[in-house]
Amino acid sequence: VPSIPLITASIMSKKVAVGATDLVMDIPMGTESKVPTLEEARSYARDLMDLGDRLGIRVECTITYAEQPLGEAVGPVLEARECMEVLERLPGHEDVADKACICAGTILGKGGICDGTEKAREILDSGVARDKFLEIVAAQGGRPDVSSRDMVPGRFSEEILSDRPGFVRRLSNKAVVAVAKAAGAPADRGAGVVLGKKLGMKVSRGDVLMTIYAEREDKLAHAVETARDMEPVGVEGMVIGRVCQK
Repeated sequence: VPSIPLITASIMSKKVAVGATDLVMDIPMGTESKVPTLEEARSYARDLMDLGDRLGIRVECTITYAEQPLGEAVGPVLEARECMEVLERLPGHEDVADKACICAGTILGKGGICDGTEKAREILDSGVARDKFLEIVAAQGGRPDVSSRDMVPGRFSEEILSDRPGFVRRLSNKAVVAVAKAAGAPADRGAGVVLGKKLGMKVSRGDVLMTIYAEREDKLAHAVETARDMEPVGVEGMVIGRVCQK
């Protein structure tokens, strides 16, 4: 429902219910996100902070970049695996790690820790964050030794390849989500998409633009067709056109 009062009430009521005293709100901003402009993002931030004042909650908002998906994975198991790989400090996913450390660092700063983002990065790099996560998993009845290798996506998959060289000039969040849904996500936990290329990256003919995973073969076929129709990852060359004298 596109109503700021209803959205802010929904968000803040949950924080009041758990007795929160301090809150950091992430407001992702992008042309295809729920908050498309900086003006709207600032409006949300002001409303959340004003409501926080009335409720006795100290609110700080971070407006973050959302012109493309965060990380490479879209889909329950795939996203969980990506998050676990971040905690395990495997190569890649630096945008996920950076955003996590910025948001966590803001919370640490509100708790009186100087250079909160740097401290959050130290906690992540040292393995302490992973150890704490596994402690939480164990407390909820899960395996205390779970790792990213245990998070296996759907057994049916297909790579979408680039038919031309160039650079990624367009990456549609909505189209990526449409492909993941066509594959069965989020109801099918193993379904989803892993992006092979993101905005600005160089692409050669035959490079993998995305890999689609599904738990059923018919859903994979539907997702592949959706990807080919919608082209979530747009590749263009450096030269758009030539104008010559006659």
